[in-house]
Order: sequence, then C-alpha cells, then structure tokens
Amino acid sequence: MKYYSTNHSIDAVDLRTAVLQGLPKDKGLYMPDDIPLIMPRFFENIQLLSFREIATSVALTLLGEDLPSNVIIDIIDNAITFDTPLIKLDDTHYVLELFHGPTLAFKDVGARFMARLMKHYIKDTDQKLTVLVATSGDTGSAVANGFLGIDGIDVIILYPSGKVSKIQEQQLTTMGENITAIEVDGSFDDCQNLVKTAFVDKALGQKMTLTSANSINIARLIPQTFYYFHAYAQLKRQGNTEPSVISIPSGNAGNLTAALIAKRMGLPVKRFIAACNSNDSLAKYLHTGELVAKPTKHTISNAMDVGNPSNLMRIQDLYSYSVEFLRQDLLSWSFDDDATRATIRDIYKTYNYIMDPHGAVGYLGTKRYEEEIDRDSVHIILETAHPAKFKDTVDAALGITVDIPSRLEQVLHKSKQSLRMPADFEAFKQYLLS
Repeated sequence: MKYYSTNHSIDAVDLRTAVLQGLPKDKGLYMPDDIPLIMPRFFENIQLLSFREIATSVALTLLGEDLPSNVIIDIIDNAITFDTPLIKLDDTHYVLELFHGPTLAFKDVGARFMARLMKHYIKDTDQKLTVLVATSGDTGSAVANGFLGIDGIDVIILYPSGKVSKIQEQQLTTMGENITAIEVDGSFDDCQNLVKTAFVDKALGQKMTLTSANSINIARLIPQTFYYFHAYAQLKRQGNTEPSVISIPSGNAGNLTAALIAKRMGLPVKRFIAACNSNDSLAKYLHTGELVAKPTKHTISNAMDVGNPSNLMRIQDLYSYSVEFLRQDLLSWSFDDDATRATIRDIYKTYNYIMDPHGAVGYLGTKRYEEEIDRDSVHIILETAHPAKFKDTVDAALGITVDIPSRLEQVLHKSKQSLRMPADFEAFKQYLLS
C-alpha cells in the first residue's frame, strides 16, 4: 500500500518511509491510499476474540501488503500486553477504559506499537533515528516508555512548562537512558510547531534522521483503531448488538481520526462525538464549516489543550473536504472546566465511578447528544487516562483522596531531568545540531 500526503503535492511513499519520515516534506500528513474493508464475517463472532486477536486481524487487514504476517503478529504480541475493558455504568452508558497500559494512558497502545515497528525497520542497519515528540500531557510519557532502551533510537520530548500535571511531568522527565525531556516556555502548539519546523529544516535533515511519535505519525494512528473494534466486541458480549454512539475526548484529534478510519473499515457504529474542552477549534469547525486556529487555553483536561488540531487535515481529506459529509458521522461540542468538575462529581455520585477530567468531557458530550439528538442510543465514553494522573483536580472535585497506583507512585520519588528552552526554533535547532 502507498501513503500519500494530505497536501497532495509530493509522490506517495511506502509504509517504511511514511513511518520513519513521520511528516511529509510538503507539511501535510500521511494517509493510506486505500482503507480496506474488514470482511463482515469478522463481526459475526468478534465477541469471542481477545483484544490481541482483534488487533492482529485489524493490523493484518491494514498492513498485510506491507509487512509479513509473522512480523505483524510479533509486534502485536509485544505491544498489546494489557486490556482495554468496557465498564458498564448502566444499560445505555459504558466506559472504555484505555488506561491499563504502563503509563496509564490510552497512548500506550499506539506508542508501544510504533516503537516496535520502528525497531523492526532499523534492525540490521546502521541507521540511527531521533524521535521528536510534542506533548500536551500523556503522549510524552507513553512514547518515553515505549521507546525506552531501544538501540538506535533517541527520543526528545517537548512539553509546555507549567501546563502538564505534576505526575505527567514526573513520568516524562525521569526516564533517562535514550530519553531527553525539553521544557518549553510556551504552549503545546509552540512545542508542536518546533517539531514540525525541525522536520522540514534542510540543515537538520542533512545531519540526522528525524521522525515523529505524535499522532502526526501514521504508525501512532493505525493501532489506535484497534480498541474501537474491541469495544464493539465487548458491547456485543454484554448483549448489546446495536451500533453505539462513541464519545471521544478530543484535542489533537488523533484518537478521533483513528475512530473514523475504523468506521470506514466497517466498524458498526452509529455516530461519533468529538468532545472538546474550552479549546473549541474543532467544535467550531463542525458547527460553522470554517477552521479558525486559536491560541491554546490551559484547562484541567490538559492533554486536550490544542488550539490548532493537526489531525483535522486528515479528517478533512478522509471526508473529501465536505463538512456536510463529515457531520453525518460526527458531532462536536465544547465544555469548560466548571462543567467538567461538576460532571466528575455527578458521575461519582450516580455511579460510584471515578473519572478523570478528559473522560468527564467525553461524558458531557454524551449528555449533550442525549439532550439534543437522541435519548435512546447506547453510548460508549472513552476514559483516556487514570484519574490519579490528575489527582489534585479529582481530589478537589470529589472531596476524597484518589489512590495512586504503585507504578505512578514510584515516579514521584525520582529526580526530574529536563532542559529548559524558549519557544524559539533557532535555539531548538542549535541544540539538535550540537
């Protein structure tokens, strides 16, 4: 299969080039030139399959032309070592918990898959990769964990100073080895712009091989399709066979893009909700048809603090730049911090379930859908991170003390290791060249 740029101004490339290059030279994003359908019989007995079996089937469908089946199976077996359980709140509301990986965030799935795919591509070569990552919270720690100790790959993580939670910062700044954290005086968008600019800088391109581990890299996006199929399998296992409405907390829109690709592959789903915080560029685009990038606002759901979501260009391309076409599959609303805090309390009071701020925004999207569209649908809300990663916010909202899992507790006692840097490309470039 070939992978083309969404800007359509350069030749399509193979999977290896798309993955190791990360960002096309014309500053678009790579997309597969064909999204294959999964055979309908796959869904007839999908409830009998494990997450790993489902992931393998989806990966073979998407990547079978590009990689030997034994390589795909080996990557899945090493990457998918944890579950993504569907938790029932009541007869029509379910939570897909995506935080059971090593760093307790949904990005563990994509980061671990991508790290092993890149390792496969550079093994038995003298090629050395430098992975650049901009993070608004969970991406950095997931990528750091996924790539930790992999020979031939260095990882540089850029994060906005003072705009990630304490636990998130500890996770991404205490790895050491082949992982370097850079604390940028600016926003996530500043970090992302530094990364994107580095990819197209000729001087850097001549001296080093740069690639990305953000969702701008197709290797991060593809594995994020897996858990949507797994959610449907679990829903079917619990006796619900009707397509559901899935609410996705959305920032840079990588998870959302993966969901829309899964639907194009044949996933039975009624509709998607892009639930946004006060960074509402995506929601405004769905409502008005015009994309207006805005300065990033800092919120308590900080992993979604993105003023200019990169993956929207993939979504636009997937839907032939027709917002009317897109609205058939996707609705979007935005919610502020006060509503998010109140929802964390409401969910705990109603269901005795502790939800993190991102999942709470997703739940708000579900409630808005029920109020304005349809009260009779079955809903799945994505819970993208463990609530303990936002302990101060959740503790304050609920008036309780949230337990910290031992693997999070351990990083709190490690020494922070980071470099402080302004949001200035020349400074970043000189650091890379040195």
